[in-house]
Amino acid sequence: MLPSAKRVRDELGRLVAGFTELRHDGRFHEPNLDGTPGDYVSFDSWEWPQGVGLYGLVRLWQQSRDSELQRTIEGWYDRRIAEGLPAMNVNTSAPMLALSVLWRETRDPRWRKPLEDWAERMMHAMPRTVEGGFQHNVSDKINDNELWDDTLFMAALFLASFGEGAGKAEYVTEALRQFLVHTRYLADPRTGLWFHGWTFDGRHNFARAYWARGNSWATISILDLFELARVGEPLRGYLAGILEAQLSALLKLQTKSGGWRTLLNDEASYVEMSATAGFGYSFMKAARLGIGPRGCREAGMAALGAVLANIDADGVLQNVSYGTRMGADLQFYRDIPLHPTGYGQALAILCLAEGLRNLGEEVRAA
Repeated sequence: MLPSAKRVRDELGRLVAGFTELRHDGRFHEPNLDGTPGDYVSFDSWEWPQGVGLYGLVRLWQQSRDSELQRTIEGWYDRRIAEGLPAMNVNTSAPMLALSVLWRETRDPRWRKPLEDWAERMMHAMPRTVEGGFQHNVSDKINDNELWDDTLFMAALFLASFGEGAGKAEYVTEALRQFLVHTRYLADPRTGLWFHGWTFDGRHNFARAYWARGNSWATISILDLFELARVGEPLRGYLAGILEAQLSALLKLQTKSGGWRTLLNDEASYVEMSATAGFGYSFMKAARLGIGPRGCREAGMAALGAVLANIDADGVLQNVSYGTRMGADLQFYRDIPLHPTGYGQALAILCLAEGLRNLGEEVRAA
């Protein structure tokens, strides 16, 4: 049974509130390399979970044009930029994606310089692996010679989006190269699924983990790349084929609950909601755009139902796996704890907003 549009709208509002009210409870202590404390939970912190969260908010604002939501987003960037931006790495690049989308819509001059400065440093100073991939360095660890599937969402999409909006073709070209390099080493031609990572030191895919949220970064990144930048042939057809193979594999792995397990092909691992929300968004969006195999809309709507069932009374998405480093074995992924996060909220927001479109409804301002 399909959820009502009213229920989806109501939950969207609660998800936004649940995200903006998230605070670090001290459960995880993750100091950065420079000695500063790492906060991967609280709304008022510049890191990748908040960056993903803001992307969800900006995408929702694009549909609703809610002025209060716009003030929330712009206020966040005003405060963070006034404080001074952190050192650049793949993960701290994530908030720039939402800012680039906002700037493309508003052309507010406040945002142009920080966007351009970050893009230029990314182009010329971001550490690279063999073949020019962005090395997946993060705030608390240098990951020498490693490619991770997260990087496409956290860094490459920003370059594509800002490059397209600013008329900087070289940025878009670099973003597309990142998609090609990461696809070469992370998309498994045997199954269609994506591995979490690759290292050029020993040339292997670590635990060969088909990690669910990492796979959702890939599905979302390819679909949203097509929307954020002009991707000509034959590259568009190539990436669409990679995506279709992945979606076909995912269809077979969806559980009866509508969700997916944190290790996609491992029944000993738990059903995880951030990935489920990401896949729900991807399947419904693919169906709307006419991309992918049969069954995409049905799988997406089933995922939407699973996500709705996991939003608590405070508007917080439950059963979300905490930030996940590269695992040396599969048990590492099974043992990742559950914790509410900004990316969980954002992926649920993307899923529910796309769900309204599939229900034939529009997102409205509060």
